Amino acid sequence: MMDFNGKTVIVTGAGGGIGEAYAKACAAKGMNVVIAELSEEGGKRVAAEIEASGARALFVKTDVGSEQSGRDCAAAAVEAFGAIDYLINNAAIFGDMKIEGYLTVDMDYLEKFMRINAHGALIMTRAVVDAMTAAGGGAIVNQSSTAAWMGMGFYGVAKLALNGITQSLAHELGGRNIRINAIAPGPTETGALQKTAGDYAKEMVKSMPIKRLGQPSDMADAALFLLSDEASWITGHVLNVDGGQFMRP
Repeated sequence: MMDFNGKTVIVTGAGGGIGEAYAKACAAKGMNVVIAELSEEGGKRVAAEIEASGARALFVKTDVGSEQSGRDCAAAAVEAFGAIDYLINNAAIFGDMKIEGYLTVDMDYLEKFMRINAHGALIMTRAVVDAMTAAGGGAIVNQSSTAAWMGMGFYGVAKLALNGITQSLAHELGGRNIRINAIAPGPTETGALQKTAGDYAKEMVKSMPIKRLGQPSDMADAALFLLSDEASWITGHVLNVDGGQFMRP
């Protein structure tokens, strides 16, 4: 089950939080892991911890809002490990994002926010698609959020857009034997959540069927399944991992 030995994955925003959990879970399954992270401190730390565990990792400083940076990351992955099999698009502006409404948020900030949180996944997908095709295909997981259905300002809109990008790319990538899906976490226990919505998240949990915050490991388990051959006939799907917060028909 879930044989990933020798495969290579790029995980964006893997210098902490859920992204770190994704990277370490992939490493534990035998993958070569590329830590595509803007923070050198966080990225180098996670890569070093993975290597200390006996797995292979490479930190590549990456800005997912830059097409050139995305291409450089993909080239570094191929140079180090010979191929790209998987991509997890986790990077986003969240922990330090501005809490403002659409009527007041600075438009330059909003455009940067949408480029990172929505189009960053597209930029990275474009960067890896040729190498992934050359490897015979692969799988991509995008990081959405239950905020997509909550009317939560521009953060929710970015995630709703990402869901649409996921579904559109599923059509474009299917012929290349590349699957693409998304995970929509509910409130998950990370430092970023505490900074942006700690008290609000605690109130949300009270109304959920499974009354606890999610853990990064919950997301990692779901991502491994969506990357695996066990999910070989699943594409264009947004999987809620949210303790029953949203039950979509």
